[in-house]
Amino acid sequence: MRRTARGIPAVQGIPAAHPARRSRAALGTLTAAGTLLALLLPTGPAAAVQHSHRSPAPQTAAAFWTAARMRAAAPLDLAAPAHRPGTAVPRSAPLTVSPTLPRTPKAPAPLLPATLPQAGGPWTGGGAVTKTTGRVFFTYQGRTASCSGDAVTSGNKSTVLTAGHCVKLGGAWHTNWVFVPGYHDGEAPYGKWSAAKTLSTPQWTASEDINYDVGAAVVAPLDGKKLTDVVGGQGLSFNSGYSKPMYAFGFPAAAPYDGSKLIYCSGTTFKDPLFSGDHGLACNMTGGSSGGPWFTSFDEKTGTGLQSSVNSFGYQFWPNAMFGPYFGDDAKNLYTTAQST
Repeated sequence: MRRTARGIPAVQGIPAAHPARRSRAALGTLTAAGTLLALLLPTGPAAAVQHSHRSPAPQTAAAFWTAARMRAAAPLDLAAPAHRPGTAVPRSAPLTVSPTLPRTPKAPAPLLPATLPQAGGPWTGGGAVTKTTGRVFFTYQGRTASCSGDAVTSGNKSTVLTAGHCVKLGGAWHTNWVFVPGYHDGEAPYGKWSAAKTLSTPQWTASEDINYDVGAAVVAPLDGKKLTDVVGGQGLSFNSGYSKPMYAFGFPAAAPYDGSKLIYCSGTTFKDPLFSGDHGLACNMTGGSSGGPWFTSFDEKTGTGLQSSVNSFGYQFWPNAMFGPYFGDDAKNLYTTAQST
């Protein structure tokens, strides 16, 4: 998240930041959970912006992602997003969606990890989260890159939630997009699920507003089956407030992590006192964890919860803190659109 891997150059061909943004950056750079650098720039008037993208050939993406390419994919990073005074996340009445799980043989009781708080470590608890959470792989600016994502309960049984910058960045939608649930060191135990369509909030697609850094993908069936029939789907919670006990999961790939296993953090969240309206959590996850789920009402025994945010960014001058967007009405609208596709 905060650490930029040495040896990976900044993305070329993107104009320098506006002077006002550079002055804000002097206070400290915001970086997303990753290591390919890119400036957040407006992409034009909202009316001209497409809020979703259809893959022209989703069936070819899975074949593109060999074990070697997945291991070599660099985690994605953001630098110096603009502070937008007065940005408010629309809210309404709280809404929750329950998890759904496929029928599977009963497994032995897992070795549960330590309870709250946890600033970062491997998840040893087993349960549904080991199947619903996975790595996201895509091509960005001609490079292979990675984030994290989560399968959620949905009407189409095919919806994955992630960060907005994990589907679109710098005005361009990512290509060769796949979700690999239960990823482990180049292995895809539940398959590689190619995106038929990727989506994000209007605020992210129009101007890459960090308060709305939420993305979604509708994945194509695999071997005649739909995603949540295979791995299950986590629940969701919208407009649920701040200062909640939460668990965050992801596949950080920048040092000291290597992207090979599922990592988690847990604790009571706080509201970002600086440049966003996001949740904050003490967490040392690094590049590649972007898009990984945050859960309220998380049950360590079953590995299920209500997804209430995603890993989004961190401040370079504030180590070991992760921030994730508040799931308000726009995140809810994005979910509703995705699951209806």
